[in-house]
Amino acid sequence: MLYGDLGTSKAYVIGLAFVASQFSSFPIILAVCALTGFVAYNYLLICRHFPDGGGVYSAARDQSRLLAVMGALLLVADLTVTAAMSAWSGMSYFGVPKAYIPASTIGVILFFAGINVFGPKHSGSLAMVLAVPMVFVVLLVLGCSLPHLTFTHLEPMHGGFTKNWVAFTGVILALSGVETIANLTGVLKLDVGATMEKPQVKRETRLAILPVGLEVVFGTALLGWAMLSLPADLAPQIEERYEDMLRFLAEYYGTLTFGAAAAKWIGVVVGAVVGALLFSAVNTAVTAMIGLGYMLARDGEMPRSLARLNRFGVPWLPLVIAAALPIMVVCVATDMAFLANLYAIGVVGAITVNLGSCGINKALGFKWWERSLLALTFVILFAVEITIAKTKHEALFFVVCIVGGGLGLRAYSQRRAGLRTLTVSREIAAAVNPGSVPEFRINLSPGQTLLVAARGLTPVLGFALEEARLRQGSLYVLYVKEVAVLLPGRLQNPHRPRWQDDPQATSILTRMMELGRQQGVPVVPVYTVSENPSATILDTSATLGIDILILGGSHRRTLAKVLKGNVVSNVARNLPENIQLLIYG
Repeated sequence: MLYGDLGTSKAYVIGLAFVASQFSSFPIILAVCALTGFVAYNYLLICRHFPDGGGVYSAARDQSRLLAVMGALLLVADLTVTAAMSAWSGMSYFGVPKAYIPASTIGVILFFAGINVFGPKHSGSLAMVLAVPMVFVVLLVLGCSLPHLTFTHLEPMHGGFTKNWVAFTGVILALSGVETIANLTGVLKLDVGATMEKPQVKRETRLAILPVGLEVVFGTALLGWAMLSLPADLAPQIEERYEDMLRFLAEYYGTLTFGAAAAKWIGVVVGAVVGALLFSAVNTAVTAMIGLGYMLARDGEMPRSLARLNRFGVPWLPLVIAAALPIMVVCVATDMAFLANLYAIGVVGAITVNLGSCGINKALGFKWWERSLLALTFVILFAVEITIAKTKHEALFFVVCIVGGGLGLRAYSQRRAGLRTLTVSREIAAAVNPGSVPEFRINLSPGQTLLVAARGLTPVLGFALEEARLRQGSLYVLYVKEVAVLLPGRLQNPHRPRWQDDPQATSILTRMMELGRQQGVPVVPVYTVSENPSATILDTSATLGIDILILGGSHRRTLAKVLKGNVVSNVARNLPENIQLLIYG
């Protein structure tokens, strides 16, 4: 699907470049190829960080919901013109007379809208089937033109930087495919070792974008060179055939290589293959608009009615819109150049928003040189967008209508849903943001381990026993005998302390073991001698790997707290995060 959109751009880019600058257009063609390569590589980086869909809407939503919707509407404007222009150019390659191109273009758009009634799975295979013949067509034209390539007819650029910059912005027509594929990363096959919880699509993204980007960059540059190697006296014919330039090149160089009779059939084959692939680009644009409309509706940015599905699982209102908008554009179009003037402002605007949003999003983890590349491409495309808005008033009017109408529909849908836009401080926004609320996970699985520390028969022991029974877990009862004596030397007969030898510990631990047998709770006595009870409790908790530590409230008086510290506070301050602390009082 990417090649069906991005790969077909060479079918009309080189012809429009010739119309703009004649035989001095080769630097413009090379500049467009370089920019296409830059943008494709930028999206190779972006798609790696958005395995669930990295289009302009997903990328900009982290910065602002309004910015994300505006980026999506700019993409709608781009896809609208892409569908209309691809269908129009496809009819030109099939040799349809110019008088019948508008009507036949509308028929093609309706045909692909009908196919998408059954879903994109069946229609998406069309581009895959046509991609291989298109590559052979490009190789055939380049092979026939190779002996005749020359720099003789090339002319230096005229008119200064401003004029050439405007001409360059007018032929940037090969970028919308990368935005489409970025929205579809969620359907790519996951990398080896990746899971649905932690998806990665680096390999599939590279396989999708890299070969297509290289073919488009080098193929367009070489075909542009082949066009500019034609004799200068053919300039009127080149201008007349700019809409189906690849077919014209196949006929001309086919005549020089195989003769006029064979060249006629070569032209027919090239026209059929390129035209069919252009039709698949119509399908790509329609499919992308359907998905974009459905996503906006599901996120509450558009009326919920846009998310209603037909019996094949396709949202029917976005399908109607995806067909109606290109048809409306075709109805007012006069030629291919008119559609080209409407094209770039939408796609360049959407890509600019995407690159800018990703470049300032530090959470994505781009390397410094990747962020620098995003910033450089953003600056170039932003300058292109401003230039198009200044020099192509019909394009500005068109995109204002799309964006304005979309924002109005968004405001209407939110009003119907009872939503209201308010301006609040950053602190209040952070307080009500769902992302700022921690995710609570309730652990009710049986078999948890509890530890209770006590110095006497206090209510905390009964509570710990009840908690262990409810959780169907085992209970460790820890008794720490505090000994604070400075020994002048090593004991002569050291032995391991036993709780049976401590009357107070015996009374507590024996009682707890008996209660545990009555209640069906495994009770394990733990006895130790220490001069630092809090450190001993922490060490025992970590050693036994318990889930919940239960302590009673501190009973030390104020002077003892000052001199020896609060056991509960010391434990709470240093307890590992994976152990829950419960203080009973």
